[in-house]
Amino acid sequence: MRLTDPDPMPTDDATGAVPCSPSAQRWTLIAAIVGSGMAFVDGTIVNVALPAIQQALDATTADAQWVMEAYALLLSALLLVGGVLGDRFGRRRVFAIGTAIFTFASLCCAVAPDIHTLIGARALQGLGAALLVPGSLALISSAFPKEKRGAAIGTWSAFSGITAAAGPVIGGYLVEYVSWHWAFLLNLPLGIALLVICYWRVPESRGDAGTGHLDVAGAALATAGLTGIVYALIEAPLLGWAATSVVVATIVGVGSLVAFVVVEARVSAPMLPLSLFRHRDFAAANALTLLLYAALGGSLFFVPLNLIQVQGYGATGAGASLLPFIAIMFALSRLTGQLVDRVGARLPLVVGPLIAAAGFALYALPGVGGSYWTTFFPASCVLGLGMSIVVAPLTTTVMNALPPSLAGTASGVNNAVSRTAGLLAIAVFGVVMTHVFDGALDARLAPLRLSPDDMRTIAMQKAKLAGIVIADPAARHAVKEAFVTGFRAVMLCSAGLAVLSALVTAVTLGDVRTRDAHRPPSDDR
Repeated sequence: MRLTDPDPMPTDDATGAVPCSPSAQRWTLIAAIVGSGMAFVDGTIVNVALPAIQQALDATTADAQWVMEAYALLLSALLLVGGVLGDRFGRRRVFAIGTAIFTFASLCCAVAPDIHTLIGARALQGLGAALLVPGSLALISSAFPKEKRGAAIGTWSAFSGITAAAGPVIGGYLVEYVSWHWAFLLNLPLGIALLVICYWRVPESRGDAGTGHLDVAGAALATAGLTGIVYALIEAPLLGWAATSVVVATIVGVGSLVAFVVVEARVSAPMLPLSLFRHRDFAAANALTLLLYAALGGSLFFVPLNLIQVQGYGATGAGASLLPFIAIMFALSRLTGQLVDRVGARLPLVVGPLIAAAGFALYALPGVGGSYWTTFFPASCVLGLGMSIVVAPLTTTVMNALPPSLAGTASGVNNAVSRTAGLLAIAVFGVVMTHVFDGALDARLAPLRLSPDDMRTIAMQKAKLAGIVIADPAARHAVKEAFVTGFRAVMLCSAGLAVLSALVTAVTLGDVRTRDAHRPPSDDR
């Protein structure tokens, strides 16, 4: 089936799906897998590459955080706009534009000569991803009828995992044996292939939001609010909470987010329709997403730093360390994608986070040294099992909680929540890590009686955490132990968030199954 007409195909009023041939459905699923895989792989590769970037560009840990946060900031703030743009102007069209921007920005990242250029290119990547990410699930929801959607989303989850599994290992190899610049070039062939698939094989579709004005004020306030909060959290450990720039950023951030809520409640076409959260299952699923993905995104930022800078792994080994996590998700995602049809959403969305909490707690056990198989391997397996139980049922619940005509908006909201959770968690956990690390390092250095020169060297590099370069072996070991102490605090915070997400879900989520979706809400909702 060759599709060259840019106009959307008519939708089936009964299901909200575009009438598609099996071939078109298959290519749409492939496009969604490749697109979401690009965005997912980029995050995992950058995590593995951060230690090399930090060393090559003489960057602080705060700089490394901004490499992650610049991308996540634009993605989180503009995902909702991306979802609405797809519903209004064509999901395939916006998806393809996002792919082109993301691919070009990846090239800019690959050739970045300094940390500031890299941070800027990462922000541009975030803009492209904000158009690309919500479109992947919206394309699936528009192409597949409701009764086949759960299995399609499960397949999307599983094969996205394959891409995620290969990305960190290949990227780690390139970082370790070639250059970190080449890790970003992996996106170029994927992006070009995706554009070809989009314009030749994927049908166009739109939602019921084809008219009205874009919520520019909402997008601006969301971006300003998140930027202010993140800036304050990242820079406060270095500048102090009383620093003028930190105080101003906090006031601007909090004030902008409050204004964002007010504006969204009043404008006629908000990018975040607050009325969506009147649907109990949609609100509950997003609460779970906020808590669990804060735990996941915030903790996994520090795992490669621990493995490479403390445990002595190479970038390839650090990338491969998460393979059990990804392999388990791949093996189980299609099966768990059908759980909502059989047992409802509540059971897997309570059990999964509790298992994930156990995985986070296991990450807190290793010290400095030890075999991978007895330290990080069990944690990776348990965390993978927990997340595999959660991801597909959670996604299916979100997409089925609202009418298919709002698929892009639903996907955009949930992706924005997950990305915002990771964005804020990296910043907050950075504060926790810095505070615990500083105290632990001072306590371990005190009995060593280092020379004044060594103490000054350490003081000047404290912002690098485990990246501190010091010749004295005892001092270097103290740095590693201090980082592990902070790492344990971060992982226990993650475990607590995962347990809290399970409790919130148990209390708030209904036991709705796919076949019950979109019935008129009862009075108690």
